[in-house]
Amino acid sequence: MPSNSQPPRFAPTKEEIETLALAALNRLPSPFTEHLSDVVLFVEDFADAAILKEMDLSDPFELTGLYTGRSIGQEAQTGDGPPTVHLFRRPLLDEWVETGVPLDALITHVVVHEIGHHFGLSDIDMHVLEDMVTL
Repeated sequence: MPSNSQPPRFAPTKEEIETLALAALNRLPSPFTEHLSDVVLFVEDFADAAILKEMDLSDPFELTGLYTGRSIGQEAQTGDGPPTVHLFRRPLLDEWVETGVPLDALITHVVVHEIGHHFGLSDIDMHVLEDMVTL
């Protein structure tokens, strides 16, 4: 084995993905950050079968993130859980490899898109917000 060979590379863990996602959330400007204390972040390898079925997806690699909950300003209903953002590690890693987009930029894109649903933002507004938090 040549002495200048690179060490083995390992896919980022759920914890490393979470760290990148939290960093993206921390770059959000005020007043957004003031409305995120109740949002729960989850990083999982894939969406579960029930979510895929509900979204009419047959391939778990098609879903990189998901927001669940009511948008700010919508009246809470009995039985509502906290708003959540789910990031799906394996689809994110596949998209990272396939597109060549830096992983932190990809995570930021997905996080901003999902948080945008929390605020009821349009796709255009989400792109503007993403530009504000991209490194």
